[in-house]
This record gives sequence, structure tokens and C-alpha cells, in this order.
Amino acid sequence: MKIEIWSDIMCPFCYIGKRRFEEALATFEGKNDVEIEWKSFLLSPELKTDPTKNIHQYLAEHKNISLEEAKGMNDYVTNMAAQIGLTYNFDKAIPANSFNAHRFLHFAKKYGKQNEAEERLFKAYFTEGKNIDDAQTLLLLAIELELDANKLADAMNNGEFTNDVIADINEAQQLGVRGVPFFVFNRKYAVSGAQESEAFTQTLEKAFEEWQAAQPKTSFETIKGESCDIDGNCD
Repeated sequence: MKIEIWSDIMCPFCYIGKRRFEEALATFEGKNDVEIEWKSFLLSPELKTDPTKNIHQYLAEHKNISLEEAKGMNDYVTNMAAQIGLTYNFDKAIPANSFNAHRFLHFAKKYGKQNEAEERLFKAYFTEGKNIDDAQTLLLLAIELELDANKLADAMNNGEFTNDVIADINEAQQLGVRGVPFFVFNRKYAVSGAQESEAFTQTLEKAFEEWQAAQPKTSFETIKGESCDIDGNCD
């Protein structure tokens, strides 16, 4: 069963939602039959990366509120994240356009490491204060994930995966996705926002039951003859 997750790296609730979803998936009996695909979503497509600012400053300017109000909002999210073992350091977080980070995620997807790349980018952004729009930062993260940094550099320089990011964004618009995180189960059910693990568990069970029932069942009438089994026994 396929689960698609629309998310943005600079969305604090997306990291929280990821962890709560993972908590539900860890105890789900059908987890080995679940395929996860991360989809790109840009919360601030016009944002210009500015390493001289932190997220408090950016939020205050973006929402036209005081710096203290911005810090209060971020403190609330920081406490929420801490409850599930995540560390947010908004004092260090750099306002960054996430488009290139999403291209990196599609690169990682090509080599079967999209979920690992998503996790690593979240930690880099929220915990370590790394600039996720910086080419060198992305190359170092690729090396950590044992991805080919030279291939990533070529892809980034050649504009590869740009269309993949745009396709995800357009698809979100077609589906009516207006905020992230947004989890789509088997293209039939959806969970919006960083809800508690129980909401994910209930949706997993319901969607999986229907998906499983829809799978073709093949049974054979077998005429048996001499053969060898998987244990090496031949008779």
C-alpha cells in the first residue's frame, strides 16, 4: 500500500508529523507492505535565502508581528517537538528557500534513500542550523547518506529534478492540498497536519484493510512431481 506525504523541509509541523506517523507505523502489523513516497511542497516559494537572519526574525517580518511574538510562537512549537524527542534550535535556523533541498530529495529517491534524506534534512535545518539551500551543505549530506556527491553536483548544476518538484506541487494543487504535512493513504484517505499517532494508526488500519481486500488472490491446483525445495531437499 502506498502512502504519499506532501511536506516542506522548513515546516516545523512536518517534522513532528513525520515522527508521529513513524510511531504509528512502527506498531502496525502490515508495515512491511507499506511504501512511503515523499512529495514536494513549498510553503514560501518566493523566499530568498538569508544566512544573516534566523527564523525568529524572518517570522516577525513575514507575519508583521513583533520579535517577541515570533519567539513565543516558535517556543510553542519547540516544546511540542520536544515531547516526541525532537530538538528545535530556532535561534540557529536559517531562513532558506527549500526548492533545491526538494531536488536533493528526488535525487535521493532515485537511489532508494528518500526517507533517510528527508530525516537528515529536517535535522540539519531545525537542530543543526544548516543552510539547506547551500550546495556544499547538500553535498556533505549526500556523503553522509552514502550517495554519490559527484552525481548530485552534476544533477544540481544541470537543473535535474526541477520538473519533479514542480510536478509534486502541481499535483498537490490538483488534490486540493493547502497545507502540510498532508498524508495520503492509497489515494483514498488523507490525514492533514501533525496529528497524534492514534489518528495515523486508525487510518493505516482502515486503508490497509481495504487495500489488502482489493489485491488479487491466486490459487493453483498443483500436480506434484519430483522437485527440490528451498531447504535443498530433493525427492
